[in-house]
Amino acid sequence: MLATFLIGLREGLEAALVVGILVAYLRRLGRQDALPKLWAGVGLAIVLALGIGAILTFGAYELTFTAQELIGGGLSLLAVAMVTWMIFWMQRAGRTMKATLEGGVDRALTAGGLWALVAIGFVSVAREGIETTLLLWSMVQSFGDAPTAILGALLGLATAVVVGWLISRGAVTLDLRRFFAWTGGFLVIVAAGVLAYAFMDLQEAGALPGPFTDAAPIDPVTGGVAIGWAAFPFGWAFDVSASIAPGGPLAAILQATVGFMPAMTWLQVVAWALYITLVGSFYIRGLRSRRAPKPQPAADSSDEAATSLSQQGAA
Repeated sequence: MLATFLIGLREGLEAALVVGILVAYLRRLGRQDALPKLWAGVGLAIVLALGIGAILTFGAYELTFTAQELIGGGLSLLAVAMVTWMIFWMQRAGRTMKATLEGGVDRALTAGGLWALVAIGFVSVAREGIETTLLLWSMVQSFGDAPTAILGALLGLATAVVVGWLISRGAVTLDLRRFFAWTGGFLVIVAAGVLAYAFMDLQEAGALPGPFTDAAPIDPVTGGVAIGWAAFPFGWAFDVSASIAPGGPLAAILQATVGFMPAMTWLQVVAWALYITLVGSFYIRGLRSRRAPKPQPAADSSDEAATSLSQQGAA
């Protein structure tokens, strides 16, 4: 519930900020008449996200176990790819997002007609909605506790709507850069766990070699699939199910936070470790580059004062 709450909060707040920027700009232009079309696009995006979630949830019941695992693994990989792209997109485009959105509104009003605003509202929210749907669906599949996970996501989305409204009204202030930096790091860890679960699905379906296929190394003593270094690369890396119950609260907390499962294959462990190492290092490097002060040319005090005032006016 905590993991899906944080995901719903972050993704919902991103969407709320985008919609808030668009609404505020239209009001500043005195074009309140265009707001219904913007909200129509937002509503269509929400319907699309809900429709995809319903298809994924109820459509899987008609499939065989192998087909379910293949689709689940493939969609989990897609969710990881979308989340990874969104994390770095926010790092790169966060500073210019407002100008980009306002420029799109200007083009819609001058060249594309009012109905182009429907497309702007739809595209701006649909991206977040589809990403959130795929990620939450993958996490629900891995947790096996749909009601609690969905409740956490709904609470996170509701909180995001309230916080976004309060920010737009000036009732609260939030350090968005720090918020998205911390939640982005959390998403890196969550995505690594979803990636590991995707590998498990694909191994269970036989699409990848693992403990469920003929490629599994056999322990000559027990006759079962080997565990530990002797099982590398297609056996079990570890199995601590006797100490941590797979369906227990500790296992759920560990899986939701760091992607740990009581029994993991070597392919899962390698995929998790590589993702954390590569994506995490690039993410941290991006944070450091944003914090690094840019060199400024020498200027007298009057020039500095003028620059400061112009920046405040632009803001």
